[in-house]
Amino acid sequence: MDEKAGGLPPYSAVASAQHPRWRRGKMRRSRGLKVLAMTCLGFIAYAQWRQIAPSPAALPSNADITVHGLSIKRLEQDLAICSKLRQTPQDPIGLGREKNARYLDGHAPTLIKNATVWVGEPVEGTSPEDARKGKGFAWIASDVFLEHGLIKKVEASIDLSTLASDTIVFNANGRPLTAGIIDMHSHAGVDGLPELEGNEDTNELSSDITPYVRSIDGINPGDHQIQVIKSGGVTTSLILPGSANNMGGEAFVIKHAVGKPDGRNETSAADLLADPERNWRFMKMACGENPKRVYGKVGEHGPNGGPSSRLGESWRFRQAFESAARVVRDQDDWCAAAATVGVQNVKGYLPQDLRWESLGALLRGQIHLNTHCYTVPDLEAFIDHTNEFKFKIRAFHHAHQTYLVPEILKRAYGGDPPASALFADNMWYKAEAYVASEYAGKYLYDNGLTPIYVSDNPVLNAQHVLFEAAKAYRYGLPYHAALASVTTAPAERLGFGQRLGKIKPGFDADVVVWDSDPLDVGAAPTQVWIDGTAQFKDPVELNKPAAELIIPDEKLSNIVEEPVLVNDVIFTGIYKVLVSETSQGLASDGKTHNLVISKGKITCLGSCNTELQAASSTNTPVIHLENGYLTESLTAHGSSLGLDEIDAEKSTNNGASHSVFSRGEDGLVLDGKKLRVSYRYGVTKIISAPKYIGTAVGFLPGAATVYEDGAIFQSDIGLHYPLDLSAKRGENTPSISSAVGALRHKLLKAAEANETVKDIYSEACFLQKVVKGDLHLVINVHSADTIASLLRVKAAVEAVSKSTIKLVILGGAESWILAEEIAKAGASVVLAPLQSYATTWDQRRALTGAPLTNGTCIDRLIDAGVETAVGLEQDWLVRDLGLLAGIAYKNGGGRLSEKEALGLVSGNLYKILGVKEPGVKEGHFVVWEGSPLAIGGRVKAVAGGRGAVSVY
Repeated sequence: MDEKAGGLPPYSAVASAQHPRWRRGKMRRSRGLKVLAMTCLGFIAYAQWRQIAPSPAALPSNADITVHGLSIKRLEQDLAICSKLRQTPQDPIGLGREKNARYLDGHAPTLIKNATVWVGEPVEGTSPEDARKGKGFAWIASDVFLEHGLIKKVEASIDLSTLASDTIVFNANGRPLTAGIIDMHSHAGVDGLPELEGNEDTNELSSDITPYVRSIDGINPGDHQIQVIKSGGVTTSLILPGSANNMGGEAFVIKHAVGKPDGRNETSAADLLADPERNWRFMKMACGENPKRVYGKVGEHGPNGGPSSRLGESWRFRQAFESAARVVRDQDDWCAAAATVGVQNVKGYLPQDLRWESLGALLRGQIHLNTHCYTVPDLEAFIDHTNEFKFKIRAFHHAHQTYLVPEILKRAYGGDPPASALFADNMWYKAEAYVASEYAGKYLYDNGLTPIYVSDNPVLNAQHVLFEAAKAYRYGLPYHAALASVTTAPAERLGFGQRLGKIKPGFDADVVVWDSDPLDVGAAPTQVWIDGTAQFKDPVELNKPAAELIIPDEKLSNIVEEPVLVNDVIFTGIYKVLVSETSQGLASDGKTHNLVISKGKITCLGSCNTELQAASSTNTPVIHLENGYLTESLTAHGSSLGLDEIDAEKSTNNGASHSVFSRGEDGLVLDGKKLRVSYRYGVTKIISAPKYIGTAVGFLPGAATVYEDGAIFQSDIGLHYPLDLSAKRGENTPSISSAVGALRHKLLKAAEANETVKDIYSEACFLQKVVKGDLHLVINVHSADTIASLLRVKAAVEAVSKSTIKLVILGGAESWILAEEIAKAGASVVLAPLQSYATTWDQRRALTGAPLTNGTCIDRLIDAGVETAVGLEQDWLVRDLGLLAGIAYKNGGGRLSEKEALGLVSGNLYKILGVKEPGVKEGHFVVWEGSPLAIGGRVKAVAGGRGAVSVY
């Protein structure tokens, strides 16, 4: 089959000849004498055979059988395979091509005028040392001409009259233009969304060693994720098998252009392949907790069970590598003999075992390997495997602890240390992810290693993988390295460094024009081109001011992980004051102010000359800020902060009671890593509820124990019930309908009760408070239809109780559909997440935002007048609260002021939940350098009502 004509690749890369650019591999020196001896013996045998065997001329003309009963034709085919076994791929070329191999005739060329271009490399003549420091990189004013699927010209002013008459002109109007984003770790197409068991093809669970399976056999081109991901400027993804197995199988690099609507001839997995010529192959492996958990019970997955420890995993790796190495040795020996004595004289066919073919290709250097490893022992063991079996690794994925052991990475076989494919701040979800740092990218880069940011889609929404790179810049990675982490760095690690990731002549015409600096909060594409073809017919463009490019801030690289605790401090350069007008009467008149803090509280905002003059005599530190902000401290709501420490470890968690009522206050545990990090990012108040059924508690993450005075600022905030998919649990509520009915029954029973419940800590007592309007009812729900049922329950109960139920929708992915009805019912919404990715069936109608949809859920709710806030559906997002508010602000088309946007993660929550907010008067505030809504804003001081101020 002609692979260029379409179709999936053959299982064995040696099944067809298609790559002329190869170099001959070296034979192992240890086998040199053995080969020589075999050659001599082979010659003797050949001489003897010539004396007794008939000459070829004496055989019938159609003879195809050797004296050993073997097919000469098949032996010749085997000999041809020998040459392919010794070939090592080369990176596919860019410059020198007339057409991209993916180009389809009939597509008109495109001229992008007036763009501000990030080329992706420094100016010519920049030394590697200077380039590493960011010198030579700059945005340039340029036009970009796309033709035949390639970037043909990048010049300051391209004359349209010199181009073909059918050239399409796109005016970028000065907006930023970059190469398409590359996501080096995705499961799009094999892990379909919304999650359905019938569409789940991420892992092959028949064995923990499955190097022979292929992700392409499960990629569904019709998976809507592929389009959503592209709407974030992602043009290329490495689609990996999952990480349940030690050896998960082969991976494939795809482009996000599907079918005729995206300019392709057909809708097929083969048509998605980024490199139709298939120069490189790719493989996924995994070590650590995942395979132990999945295969650790002896006999569960076959008579041999699976590894239950890292010890067992290392053995399974070595056993598999040795099995493949044995096949490789046998093949090399056969090929050497056949080349020496002729195929007519060998006594068997070329040894081949499909089970070990792909792993053998890895050992031959024909496959780029990516391995899921978190911890130091995992990393060190796998590096040892690379040296024992002589294979290279392109990147460690997840790789949370790589920043701790750069020298171990540098010991990897081949002299090219693996990159680290990371999340910016997604951690704590299991023990392997608990020892992690948001500064890992910077630390790796400082040690000469390569950080790459990925989505692990659908773990993170790959539509926003660029946001991971932006946060990496926030956490100290240099600006140019942050952009490289999702463009040039993954391109090079994938073997596409001459074709993808840069805006240069000869590179693939995968191009994105952005509505703002791509590393800015809320950046969205205005158009995306793949192979030179525009991907969106009528893209939605947000109402934003002219794009302002970020001026890289080197101060971000000055990491302060531990604060200095002071009682008194003075800040100068406070440019904006965004606190409640009722908080101590503080207000900003547009001038730059000084801020005096004494005993953990604000005592002066203004010129404060007296305090400044006395500072030296009182030894009060004075800190000078550029573009300083004073804001309310932030509040986290919706997650399990304070109740869960390591999500997957039962011993560190409060646990889950599916049908038993409990109070958050009774399960609270303070002074954990999550809470210390929360405080470091300006979150001094947290509201958390038990999983499923119970009341939330409001507490201060800066306290050491719950018994500390003031540690709990509000007990029993709202009565929480689930009506999302988690409600379908147990015998009492096996369905959504039964869960809705059970809630209705409980509320009506409370409304009809004639006596007050004496047990003030019981569910029945809190239900009575809800129906009387004294306590808010908080429901975890996403589906618009279930929200509609909930609104009907509210109305039915109110008709009996003659009181208004104060309803809060927590989650709300589809709440935009009923925004008017929610507003009319007087209900409120806490969006968690802010931008749903439709991961589950009850979120499938979530809005993705520009360029696919005009606005997101929060925009529709605000337009309808619904009181809205932003919550957290996962604990690790606590660092991002200010940035989430920034996305709502930047992409809201003027709906929100800066102060109103910050209210989404502070004051609005208290209005919605009916709780008094501990504010500036009580000593809760944050001092920032730069806007808390912008990617470059950073916390300089946090006061959390505990007296001392933490200064960073």
